[in-house]
Amino acid sequence: MMDRLIEIILHTDDALLALVADNVFNAYLLLFFIIMLETGLIFFPFLPGDGLLFSAGVVAASTNLNIWILLVILIIAAIIGNLLNFTVGKYLGEKLERSNNYFLKNYLMKSLPKAQKFYDKHGGRAIIIGRFFPIIRTYIPFLAGMVYMERRLFLKNTILGAVLWISLFLLTGFFVGEITWVKNNYGLIFLSLIIITTVPLVFSLLLRKKSNSN
Repeated sequence: MMDRLIEIILHTDDALLALVADNVFNAYLLLFFIIMLETGLIFFPFLPGDGLLFSAGVVAASTNLNIWILLVILIIAAIIGNLLNFTVGKYLGEKLERSNNYFLKNYLMKSLPKAQKFYDKHGGRAIIIGRFFPIIRTYIPFLAGMVYMERRLFLKNTILGAVLWISLFLLTGFFVGEITWVKNNYGLIFLSLIIITTVPLVFSLLLRKKSNSN
């Protein structure tokens, strides 16, 4: 399973096609766990999100991967991931933040201030908006748990955010996946999605850094 995960991270489209051809049930299972882990644990912000969803939609358009089953499964995965992250943040957040562990202090916890500012700016809506920003979507649920966000509000925004995020990228991939140009430029589209969803975050961080230096 780990080998499959690495293949999907490095060669998303080809790995997905091979996985579906080998065992469609395993494809559902692995996609479920990738989406759940990316949103569910602060250790996995590097896992593919937007690009993976788009690629899964494209693959579903030409294989036995059922798009509607996949849609439901991945929405559930995104919801469970957020709830898991929220729970960890609520009960372990402060302990992790105070930890002297080198990896936690120098890699994971350095991303929390960015998520904090994003959360402060958008409030409860950050749970929805954050879905569309790599890295941010991994840390926002964790932070919401740390600040003891009201569970009902968190759950409502989590469900809405999951439906919007999964549906947008998965169904876009599915409905444009049979277009010849899309098939011939699969890798370019995947890379473009990563850049497009990352640029706004990088741009805002650069602006903030510039304003702090003035």
